[in-house]
Amino acid sequence: MFAVTGITGQVGGEVARALLEAGERVRAVVRHEDKGAAWAAYGCEVAVVADATDRAGLAAALAGTSGTFLMVPPDYDPAPGFPAARTMVAAYAGALADARPGRVVALSSIGAQIDRFNLLNNAGLLEQDLVNPGVPIAFLRPAWFIENAAWDVAAAREGAIDSFLQPTDRAIDMVSVRDIGRVAAELLRGDLQERRVVELRGPRKVSPDDLAAAFSEALGRPVQAVPVARATWEARFRAEGMRHPQARMAMLDGFNEGWIEFAGEGAGIEPAVGTVDMAEVVSDLCARS
Repeated sequence: MFAVTGITGQVGGEVARALLEAGERVRAVVRHEDKGAAWAAYGCEVAVVADATDRAGLAAALAGTSGTFLMVPPDYDPAPGFPAARTMVAAYAGALADARPGRVVALSSIGAQIDRFNLLNNAGLLEQDLVNPGVPIAFLRPAWFIENAAWDVAAAREGAIDSFLQPTDRAIDMVSVRDIGRVAAELLRGDLQERRVVELRGPRKVSPDDLAAAFSEALGRPVQAVPVARATWEARFRAEGMRHPQARMAMLDGFNEGWIEFAGEGAGIEPAVGTVDMAEVVSDLCARS
């Protein structure tokens, strides 16, 4: 039995599907019982933990499992100091100490090793606070999600996608959530004996221009990537409802300036490469929306 947190989201859902396809039993950890109904229909057990910072509730959900997939839900507008992430990770650490699952795979991120302020410090906190969880653990650091392009489908149908990644011909590491789910499931089912860090990239680097070309192919019309001026970011993000946009802006700067990147091999860090191509993901996104 494997417990999966974040199962109603993209990554957790892919982890669960990969485990089920491998014939494993899955316990879906959800906040509301109705959110677990679809997974119950697939044969999953459902554990309801209404408060993600409830140590005892989390421990009960993780108890008796061969492995557990942990992730902190994405927060693009964190308060200064990342208090929400800190509280959740502390609850995870306590729950692991209490439940003692056979092994843990925790979703981290490219750039988790970087101390410089940016949105991905959330991932760094996860790795720091779970450094000695009392059970074997693997931190999976994926690249930029290709599926983030889902935000651009409507604009692509109009012929242009806004790009905060700049310049638009500069390619960075990206990976599909399908590869993330597959690799996470393989780590959970494998012989995990100690702390591991796995950095996962896609089969090729991808630029905003590459994404625009893939949209052009999928939609059958010209699509271009248009850079959004750096000076307009803060006002734009605040107009969209963000209260603390600085962390997100710093993350984008990090990708654009090249200081957010993989740590690379060494010090026990393992490289992994996905198989799902960007063009396939973009085509699927367009077909679904």
